[in-house]
Amino acid sequence: MPNTIRVETHGQTGLLTLDRPKALNSLSLVMIRTLTRTLLAWRNDPAIAAVLIRSSSEKAFCAGGDIRFFYDAGRATPAGGSALLEDFFTEEYALNHLIHHYPKPYIALMDGVVMGGGMGIAQSGPETCLRIVTERTKMAMPEVNIGLFPDVGGSYFLPRVPGQLGNYLGVTGETIGAADALYASLADVYVPSAQLPALDALIAATPGQVLADAIRAFTAPFLTDADPAQSNFAQQRALIDRHFGHATVAEIVASLASDDHPFAQKTLAVLNKRSPLMMCVTLELLKRGGTLGVADCLRLERSLVRRCFEHREILEGVRALVIDKDNAPRWDPAHLKDVSPHMVNAFFEPPWPEHAHPLRDLLDT
Repeated sequence: MPNTIRVETHGQTGLLTLDRPKALNSLSLVMIRTLTRTLLAWRNDPAIAAVLIRSSSEKAFCAGGDIRFFYDAGRATPAGGSALLEDFFTEEYALNHLIHHYPKPYIALMDGVVMGGGMGIAQSGPETCLRIVTERTKMAMPEVNIGLFPDVGGSYFLPRVPGQLGNYLGVTGETIGAADALYASLADVYVPSAQLPALDALIAATPGQVLADAIRAFTAPFLTDADPAQSNFAQQRALIDRHFGHATVAEIVASLASDDHPFAQKTLAVLNKRSPLMMCVTLELLKRGGTLGVADCLRLERSLVRRCFEHREILEGVRALVIDKDNAPRWDPAHLKDVSPHMVNAFFEPPWPEHAHPLRDLLDT
C-alpha cells in the first residue's frame, strides 16, 4: 500500500494528514500503525507542543475502517476472523485510548465525511482536544447499518452527549451536520470551508503551545453560521429524549409508531432498515458504557467485535451495502420481535479470560 498518511512538522506542531482519498481515508492497519507510531514518538518529544490531524481531501476526513477488508478477512475462516482482523481492532482501539489520554493538545479538522473510525480518531481526544467542523461535515456512527455497533470509543462518548442524543445516534446510525455536532458536544468550533486557507496560514504561523487558543479565536466569528440553537437537534430534542429514553429498542419503536410527527415517522422508517439484533446490542452497550471509563469501554467493544464476527451479521451487512450493493441485507434475526435477551447477552459474554484480553494493559490513570 502506498503511503497514506503524511507526517510533517510545522514549528512545534505535528501535522498528520490522512491521504487515501479514493477510499475516503478509510483506515487500514498500516494507517493505524503509522498514526500510533508517530503519536508515541511525539508524546514525549519536547519539540512537539501540539498535534493536528486532517485530510488531504475535502470529501472526507475519514469515512471509518476499511469495511471491504473486514469482509474479506471475516470470510477467511468459519468463525469469521483472521489474525489480521484481530490485529486491526486491537490496534485501532489502543490508538483510540492513546489519543484520549494524549498529554498534548490534539486538534482534529473534521472537514467532509467523519464516520466510524474517523470519529474514533477525532472524538477520543483529551480535554485539551479541539474538534473543528465545516459546512461539509457529515458525521455519523453508522455501524448498525452494516450489522456492527458504534465502536472506537462510541460506548464512551455517545452516552455522554446531552439527553438521549447518544442513543439516537447509536441506534439509528443517522448522519448529522455541523450545527447538530456542536449542539451534541461532538464538535467545538466551526469554520466555513472558504476560510480553510486562512486557517492553514494561521496553523503554519502559530506556535504549537498556543495553537488551540488561536484557532478558537479565529473561528469565534463564524459560530453564528452553524448556530447550535437553530440545529435540527435543538428543534427535535424533546421528541428524541422522549422516544429514545425507553429501556429497550422494542419500546423505542412502539413509542415512535404511536407518534404521527413527521420526525418520529421518518426515524421509525430508518430503524426498520437496521439490524434488529445490533440495534438491541447497541442500546445495551450504551447503557453499560455510560458507567465505565475509556479503557473498560474499549475492552468491552473489543470483546463485542469478536462476537460480531462469530455471528457474522457484519458480513451480511457489508455484503449488502458494499459488495453486492443490493441494499437488502438478510438480517439474523430478521425481525425485532425475534430478538431475545439471551441473544443480546451472548454478545457480552467475554471471549477471553480477563488476564488474556488483548487490551488488558489499558489504564485510565
